[in-house]
Amino acid sequence: MKADIAFGQYYEGNSFLHKLDPRWKILFVIFYIVVIFLAKNVFAFALLILSAVFLILISQIRLRTILRGLRSLIFIISFTALINIFWLKGETLLIDWWIFHIYLEGLINALLIVVRVVILVVGTSILLTYTTTPIALTDGLERLLSPLAKIRLPVHEFSMMMTIALRFIPTLVEETEKIMNAQKARGADFSTGSLVHRAKALIPILIPLFISAFRRAEELATAMECRCYTGGEGRTRMNVLHSSWRDLAMLLILCALCAGVVLFNIFASGYSLAL
Repeated sequence: MKADIAFGQYYEGNSFLHKLDPRWKILFVIFYIVVIFLAKNVFAFALLILSAVFLILISQIRLRTILRGLRSLIFIISFTALINIFWLKGETLLIDWWIFHIYLEGLINALLIVVRVVILVVGTSILLTYTTTPIALTDGLERLLSPLAKIRLPVHEFSMMMTIALRFIPTLVEETEKIMNAQKARGADFSTGSLVHRAKALIPILIPLFISAFRRAEELATAMECRCYTGGEGRTRMNVLHSSWRDLAMLLILCALCAGVVLFNIFASGYSLAL
């Protein structure tokens, strides 16, 4: 199950994306998210699909690995698609049975929403967590927020906290799977019964999970204290971050993508996403 979680996973490599400056990566992710939500036209979404394929190719990460990271989102994607299919009205009625009225526009809208969610997860994961180590991510976030340190905001502590939280998501998921398997071996049932019954069945999972999380946090705090960790004050860095031609090239690619999406939204004819 740990392999199904994209967040916090890092895959070692020497690709173009692995060599980007982590500061720029964070900005690229924000920019890419904005571009994804700007897309309205089917042609704009087609361009986004090409961009996701491009990111997969230059990241040199196996497609199987990326697809495994989408398994945990199957329920959210399916639920979102069903809402759009059954609730969105249109002009072309396909199915009219009992209380179910399905329109062609609803199907297309659901498909575009699914594409948007998939590209959002795949693109941001490849740009950031798959190709950036937690340490590099901490350094990049801290450098970006460094101007806030002048007004006495704990920038380093905030960056460290965010990175540790991101890093331990897969660990907690793996711990949850172990606890659930142990409870199932003792006869626990999490798949049958009413909603209230299933919620009560989760209590034997949540309690040991919280205990394990607090124990891990205490062990991590003790380890940091033993290593005389005192925060960012007076701290030096082994690797100094430098921008390179790769960062400029990636910026130009994203700008071209944004321009293409905007132009398709304005001039291309075709179905547009209904809000």
